[in-house]
Amino acid sequence: MDLGIAGRTAAVAAGSAGLGLASARALAAEGVRVAICGRDADRVEAAVAGLNEIGDGAVGVVADLSSTDEATRFVEESESALGSVDILVANAGGPPPGTFASTDLDAYRAALELNLLSTVAMCRAAVPAMTERGWGRVVAITSIGAKEPLGNLMASSVARAGVTSFVKILSREVADKGVTVNSAQPGLHLTDRVRHLGGAGTLAENIPARFIGDPDDFGAAVAFLCSRAARYITGTGLLIDGGTSHGLFG
Repeated sequence: MDLGIAGRTAAVAAGSAGLGLASARALAAEGVRVAICGRDADRVEAAVAGLNEIGDGAVGVVADLSSTDEATRFVEESESALGSVDILVANAGGPPPGTFASTDLDAYRAALELNLLSTVAMCRAAVPAMTERGWGRVVAITSIGAKEPLGNLMASSVARAGVTSFVKILSREVADKGVTVNSAQPGLHLTDRVRHLGGAGTLAENIPARFIGDPDDFGAAVAFLCSRAARYITGTGLLIDGGTSHGLFG
């Protein structure tokens, strides 16, 4: 299926590994020129090399998304390198686990900076130019915890819920400008982090599909939300979780 986005440009945050990299790969395979960022220069360089084996013109930026200034700089440097940013995939690492009793206020602040405020900053940097051009796609990678809060991921669930609210409100403000804004909400996927934890078979037993998600399948879903065919999909949260969520509206 031709997604109709060949020749477009994309900034994929935290795209040097995991679901961010899978999303960047899927976009590159559709002919999108991609900029990614990460904190580790060597990992960014290796990821860019892999992306350039799929498509042409991928670039990397070393940036720490726990700083809103760094998040903004990532978008600005992506625009400088690519000429524009037609697609923004807002993404960042996950906060550490914790319950109400074990999560202190500083942990909430860190989660909000990393997951919520970085998304706001990147959108503020990228979306105005999208509206001026009359075309744009924003996909925020959040978590199943945005729809079904996870008790042992208190700070993460709170921050992801904030991103979901932000995405919904923003989507309504720019819908008539040719810009769609959605979130992709992953359940468990077989990223390097999950491999290192081990016990994938046991984890899969709790997923109705009975297997852990493939990051490339997740990336393909993100790419679809960026496609020409998805132009009427905005303000929604797409669960990609193998049926894990119990919610009626998820």
